[in-house]
Amino acid sequence: MSSKNISIDLVYMWVDGNDPKWLEKKQRYMDKKINTVGRYVDNQELKYSLRSVEKHLPWIRKIFIFTDDQIPVFLDTSHPKIEIVHHSQIIPNEILPLFNSSLIEYFIYKIPDLSEHFLFANDDTFVNDDLKPSFFFKDGLPIMRMLYNPLIKYKLKLKKVLNINVNTYRLAIENAFILFKKRFNIFYPISQHHNIDAFLKSDFKAVVENVFNKELEAVFGNRFRDKTDIHRMLINYYALANNRGILTYADRKESCRIRVHRTNYQRYITKYNPQLFCINDSEHATDEHRAQVEPFLKKMYPLKSKFEK
Repeated sequence: MSSKNISIDLVYMWVDGNDPKWLEKKQRYMDKKINTVGRYVDNQELKYSLRSVEKHLPWIRKIFIFTDDQIPVFLDTSHPKIEIVHHSQIIPNEILPLFNSSLIEYFIYKIPDLSEHFLFANDDTFVNDDLKPSFFFKDGLPIMRMLYNPLIKYKLKLKKVLNINVNTYRLAIENAFILFKKRFNIFYPISQHHNIDAFLKSDFKAVVENVFNKELEAVFGNRFRDKTDIHRMLINYYALANNRGILTYADRKESCRIRVHRTNYQRYITKYNPQLFCINDSEHATDEHRAQVEPFLKKMYPLKSKFEK
């Protein structure tokens, strides 16, 4: 199957963490001691990510924005390519509201009218080059860009032995590869490249509804990130083990992760000229750091997209 002959959609996970109504809902359920600011703050990234997609990926069939009863204020929802999908449309009511992105991701395959071949993105990911569908799919199979990380499981074990804090995101990855190794006796020495990923909808369905149904249902009640979470790399492992994905290792010229608190963003773009890049927020960033994100993105993508009002 040629990548030219397939329909490819794009799914964004998005939240406006500055929205008072959403914040009030989150606070009702949240332990106040948890520092989760970097996971929810909206630095207007989605607007510029969409500009980058319109400029560099014009062949995308449809763009779904998966969100918790919110609509970006800048967005023209009447555009035929754009569709807002609320959590309540596809996530079981008994586990809502859900603020745990590691688990929300497992429901995206249920989006109505989502194509079999789709790209998954967070709003902090950007396209920096004219890319063809063949950059993401080959012969109908997703190209799974990863970082080669042969010591990943030993690093996590060493941190635990030394009593060094391992955050819940890293633990979710560990839980995923331990679970897969136990079931299939296969271990992949890889970690994510933190950017736009290609998937088959049927792989999500197989993993969530069949292969690891019980294990995932057991953690779907984790409203916020938890040490028992299971990272969606479980989908990658399943696809690779069943010859339904093509593993390739990404370098910074293909996919460059830039941390929000390292504010000389242009230095990374100039040095690597990456095809994809991510400006990754975290608990290490301050409001002063975050204030520098939009001015940089506005210089990168100054032209208003057709997706804006």
